[in-house]
Amino acid sequence: MADTESLRQVVHSRAPLSTWLGIVLLFALFGVIVLAVIGPAPRGSDYEEARAKKRAELLKTSREEAAKALSTYGWIDKNKGIARIPIDRAIELTVAELAQQKPALAGPIAAPESQTQPAASPSPAQASPAPTRVAQPGAAQPVASPSGQAPATASPPAPTSPSTQPSRIPTSPAPSNTP
Repeated sequence: MADTESLRQVVHSRAPLSTWLGIVLLFALFGVIVLAVIGPAPRGSDYEEARAKKRAELLKTSREEAAKALSTYGWIDKNKGIARIPIDRAIELTVAELAQQKPALAGPIAAPESQTQPAASPSPAQASPAPTRVAQPGAAQPVASPSGQAPATASPPAPTSPSTQPSRIPTSPAPSNTP
């Protein structure tokens, strides 16, 4: 029985100082291993500076290539006969081409119709908007008078066929709000 009593004392006794010292040394060894693995890894400032230099060089080369493409002649697709010309020459050619053309008359701008509906439901005759006149090519345009008076206008010719008349888009009456 004495042996069992001594075993209980050993099991229930506090850990000796050497056990605590062994645990502390084990944690220290783990810390040294972690520092040995992480230590040689690149640090933020040097690594970011190297990446920034690479990005700056890439940007510089791409800008040089773009400037070269914009300022030199070259083939885009030789089989199809598509070539590239310098941008300055393209601008000169475009300006010369546009200077030779006569300006085209712009069409009239129609004012937007009002979206307000009367409170009472409109009759079918009132529901359709009045047709708007659009100047036809070759129709008379207002003539400015040299004396400063209001310009005189000539009436446009009557439409010759039903297809030249402006189309009407019927509008539906407003729904009633009664419950």
